[in-house]
Amino acid sequence: MTQVTLSQRYQIVIPLEIRTALRLKPGQKFEAILVGKTISLVPVKPMRECRGSLKGIDTTVDREADGL
Repeated sequence: MTQVTLSQRYQIVIPLEIRTALRLKPGQKFEAILVGKTISLVPVKPMRECRGSLKGIDTTVDREADGL
């Protein structure tokens, strides 16, 4: 586990090992999620990178009959 320090401007530096492992780039956007007393930073991917990621997913859904 690597410790980071919160600056006086409320900024942190993500350690090199983590940046490299997650292939983070300068200017990358994150969702900051509060879970109890823990902060999770989740990288936001541009929609273009998500294209095709659901290829082959089963989209059939059992539906109830319309009760008209």
